[in-house]
Amino acid sequence: MSLPPLPSKLLGGLTLAVPLMFILSTTTRAFPQPPLGRTLAKGVKSACGPIYPGVSMSRRRGTQPLGNKRAKFSGSSRGWHMDTRLWAPTTTQPTSRRGLNLGLRSFSSAAEAPVTENLSASAKNAYDVLMERGFIKESTQGVKELLGKERVKFYVGFDPTADSLHVGSLVPIMAMAQLQRNGHEPIALLGGGTGMIGDPSGKEEARQMMTLETIEKNKEGIRKQLERFIDLGEGKGMMVDNAEWLLGLNYIDFLRDFGSLFSVNVMLTKASVKTRLERGMSFLEFNYQLLQAYDYLELYRRHKCTLQIGGDDQWGNIVGGIDLVRRLEQKEVGAITFPLLTTASGAKMGKTASGAVWLSPDKYSPYDYYQYWVNVDDRDVERFLKLFTFLPMERIEELGNLKGADIRKAKAVLAYEATGILHGKEEAEKAKKGAEAAFGGAGDVSAIPKFETEFPTQIVPLLVATGLCSSKADARRSIAGGGIRINGEKVTDPDLELETSMLDDDNALILQKGKK
Repeated sequence: MSLPPLPSKLLGGLTLAVPLMFILSTTTRAFPQPPLGRTLAKGVKSACGPIYPGVSMSRRRGTQPLGNKRAKFSGSSRGWHMDTRLWAPTTTQPTSRRGLNLGLRSFSSAAEAPVTENLSASAKNAYDVLMERGFIKESTQGVKELLGKERVKFYVGFDPTADSLHVGSLVPIMAMAQLQRNGHEPIALLGGGTGMIGDPSGKEEARQMMTLETIEKNKEGIRKQLERFIDLGEGKGMMVDNAEWLLGLNYIDFLRDFGSLFSVNVMLTKASVKTRLERGMSFLEFNYQLLQAYDYLELYRRHKCTLQIGGDDQWGNIVGGIDLVRRLEQKEVGAITFPLLTTASGAKMGKTASGAVWLSPDKYSPYDYYQYWVNVDDRDVERFLKLFTFLPMERIEELGNLKGADIRKAKAVLAYEATGILHGKEEAEKAKKGAEAAFGGAGDVSAIPKFETEFPTQIVPLLVATGLCSSKADARRSIAGGGIRINGEKVTDPDLELETSMLDDDNALILQKGKK
């Protein structure tokens, strides 16, 4: 029997959260969401640890297959596994056991930045805050002194290439929040103009051209997400769109006024250009660095912005803007760049075997987001606590000293704090309780995302449909490798068909992926 296409909304509005948790129903009709603590219609409830499609997990530290590559994973006190429960309706209402106290600290609002014109001499310099948390790769001369003596307006640019940002964008976003909390004023610059070209930095090929309607839709999604991290209230921060000054430019006038101020020889040495020359680069993209430099000039003229921050791959473009402001306004402005973040295993931050880790709950559920952070490499935990939470350094150092099985506690804190900042405390609590129900036998099973399909069904397409495996081939490999279990027993037959007769005395069936 073939499985229906993956739906985007299930069970009275519950958002699909594959691959981490799901409910598999014996029918295709949608059920209303039950009260908390009650079981639902016959279905599968999945709870997976640090597993992504194509990954075979082991409790022991070692190298495991990841598609055609190999990746390093670290063990944890609970080991790596995925659990899936299948259950039938019941009229009883089970009680939840209290979960383990992992020392979770409540996070504060991401946008609580003090507003002061002149910074107190006793206050910690915002530059030092960024430095001790690992944000700074390079900076221009005088930036530390500037941040220590006055309230600085600074900006970060976000081109609307999608309707959501992803975890890879969190470093500049969290840096904005940290600077605001330490007395400075953020300007979030949306690239309604530059987004029509596309930044070539870090890209091997040209970005796909977008329609004006798509750009507007993407800008709105990004705007909502940034407001979760920074306060854009009057006098505290602002959001502007470079379409205001770019879309009305006269091309000939722009070339006459600014073209002579840029050296093609210098432009060709920029990293964003050099990496593309072998593959080919359009004149359209080559112009991008002029427009980004012009952004800095306009932000200085309009808002007295004197600092730009961004990824290290932006250094050349930022320096172009600094030079333009110096030439035309006789003003020294500055820059801070961040290291391009990778995980301890060398993977690009924010990417998993199943795709990008989006900040939008419609693209990546709060529960999945929580699971992403709780399953990071042991070696990344302290570094990520510094970058992606607002916890004080003393608390982070305390958590960073945890070793062995105890590091799972630090991961739970990281996941709770990061989820709370983005999705709010309520969603963080729900995600935490769902994880406790999945892995510890406590918590709230209703917090686990759901997925429906018909019975009977075969094990291989089921594993693919739920996202536990990335493909039928991956599912068969997982079965052959002993990584799939039903009710604790290894599945050895890839043609196995799941039926309602397989339910246990509790009307449940446990489906697991990964080796304990």
